[in-house]
Amino acid sequence: MSDQNDDGGDPSESGPQPVFLLPGVVTALAGLLVAIHLAATFVLNSDSYLTFLQLFAYLPVRIPVALAEDPTYALPLLWTPITHALLHDGWEHLLVNTAWLAIFATPVARRYGASSTLLVFFASAVAGAAAFTITNLNEPAFLIGASGGVSGLTGAAVRFIFQPVLIGRDEETGQRVVLGRRLLSLGGILQEPRARAFTLIWIGLNAAVPLLPAVFGISGIQIAWEAHLGGFIAGLLLAGWLERGQ
Repeated sequence: MSDQNDDGGDPSESGPQPVFLLPGVVTALAGLLVAIHLAATFVLNSDSYLTFLQLFAYLPVRIPVALAEDPTYALPLLWTPITHALLHDGWEHLLVNTAWLAIFATPVARRYGASSTLLVFFASAVAGAAAFTITNLNEPAFLIGASGGVSGLTGAAVRFIFQPVLIGRDEETGQRVVLGRRLLSLGGILQEPRARAFTLIWIGLNAAVPLLPAVFGISGIQIAWEAHLGGFIAGLLLAGWLERGQ
């Protein structure tokens, strides 16, 4: 079967297409995020919400406290590197992460399937929590939000979404067949202009967050840039692993 580059859409598709259609796993994950936030907002009072955070948000200071005082204090670390990705601090936080999820989880789900999409999301959330730990190990700071997981989906998607669609021709029927998009190597990201620009801008913006107070005098910024970077790098690496498993 021969192939060629084609920047157009799928030639086998005809007729009007849905304007907004998400893969089932993306819709389900977004629905879960909304359902959890609804319950946390309208079911829990202030005291029970604090208990909820203690149980399911990621708190890296548990590590030194457990080592120095009480080992049982570290028990929630068995699940909170994952569960923190399902919690959000307000509707705006949820809306941004859900929109981001819809944009970048969709191409990943269509390429790799539902289970692989969830793997990237939650593994990247764990990687984001690990990166957050590096700078907040001794700080009483909670990490909540899907941004680490969604950053991982972004990193995975960057490795192919800017590539042209490959069109092949069936040797028996002669019909054109959509083959998909090639996966960029990690080095290839720096060679492909759009992938390189997106990656450098994205990393640069997140890496600049801790400099904002000193440079611009902006205080009170609560952006887990470490989780964004950790999740993004995890997604970049996981895409190659998933590709070998196809």
